[in-house]
Amino acid sequence: MDLSYYKVNEAPPTIYYIPNFISREEEAHILKNVYQVPKPKWTNLSNRRLQDYGGVPHEKGMIPEPIANWLEPYLNKIHDINLFENRKPNQVLVNEYLPGQGIMPHTDGPLFYPTIATISCGSHTVLEFLENNAGRKKVCELLLEPCSLVIIKDDMYSKYLHSIPERNSDTISKCTNLKNCQKYSCDEELCRSTRVSLTIRNVPKVLKLKLF
Repeated sequence: MDLSYYKVNEAPPTIYYIPNFISREEEAHILKNVYQVPKPKWTNLSNRRLQDYGGVPHEKGMIPEPIANWLEPYLNKIHDINLFENRKPNQVLVNEYLPGQGIMPHTDGPLFYPTIATISCGSHTVLEFLENNAGRKKVCELLLEPCSLVIIKDDMYSKYLHSIPERNSDTISKCTNLKNCQKYSCDEELCRSTRVSLTIRNVPKVLKLKLF
């Protein structure tokens, strides 16, 4: 895959947006497996809930845990793009966002290889990038469609904050990547439904101890 074709040139370095990275059948497979796990697998936060696979990153090193077999095809697809300089992805964060839910501005920080790859399922959302200072001026925003993959690296990983606003619908006319998305009418408003995202990353520092 030639990633340069998918680069969002209108954004600061560097974002790639790949529509239809997975098929609708793969999306259904992901959602089926996400929702059939036992309730204790979910961690409930105030604005969303999540599942961790591969281990919980820590500054002293991640204690590796087995990654569910159903995730392997998607880790392999990411590894085939070679986003982590021949390192294999070894950690997956599954987030569920209901309509009206989002995530506060943040960076993923130094515990990870400085590249994020996120697959969206179920619903679209809008991802905003902000300056990392008191003013938090918006730099750009992206429309993330179902079945898409967004890749964030370089300055967009380390220099800027990213967030998902808490709202039920999005006006998408100002999204930087619209030319890479399906056709939408001017100032079209999209209503959110439940979105599940797979954020696939590499944690370089892994302890030898394993938990089973």
